[in-house]
Amino acid sequence: MNRQAFLLLLSGLLIGIAIGIAFFFGFNRGDFLAIGAPPDSSVDNSDLLGTSIYAPEKGSLAPEFELESLSGDLVSTSSLKGKVVLLNFWATWCGPCRVEMPALQTRHEQFGDKLAVIAIDFDEPKDAVQAFANELGLTFPMLLDPGGEVQNVYRVRGYPTSVFLDETGVVQIVHIGIMADDQLDAYLQELGVLSD
Repeated sequence: MNRQAFLLLLSGLLIGIAIGIAFFFGFNRGDFLAIGAPPDSSVDNSDLLGTSIYAPEKGSLAPEFELESLSGDLVSTSSLKGKVVLLNFWATWCGPCRVEMPALQTRHEQFGDKLAVIAIDFDEPKDAVQAFANELGLTFPMLLDPGGEVQNVYRVRGYPTSVFLDETGVVQIVHIGIMADDQLDAYLQELGVLSD
């Protein structure tokens, strides 16, 4: 094989790997149609496959949602304004989520007047979520996300994922994976919930 054929083969292989990685990590058709367009640009991606292609990031307004809690109440992002909000995306089968939940419950009990802890379960039956909450003694709102629509809007790619919003509904922190107690407290301190 000559050098030119080898380079052509290598280029094709690298392009194939790049496309495979893109699809593995959940990119969709809309991602490629407006690639490079910043979230505040005039490119409107909101109608592509039903959602914006941009994951919430620090400084962006949190995407609006309205979901039902285990108690039947409707909870929306706009109804949470005025407090710091911790949106925790999770699932009952997620081991790290189970490990993290007691820390969230403790912070809910400690700072409930300044902090809204909201757990958004991924498309599981209400009975399974209720059993999980009962087993761990969780009293903060557990929201049901049928079809995982809100998870898709927030571009959740791993469990647990925590998104912290300030009092005005602006994303301040996105943490993917389990949070150690000191990490959680550092975030709460940064957001003014926990004082020095």
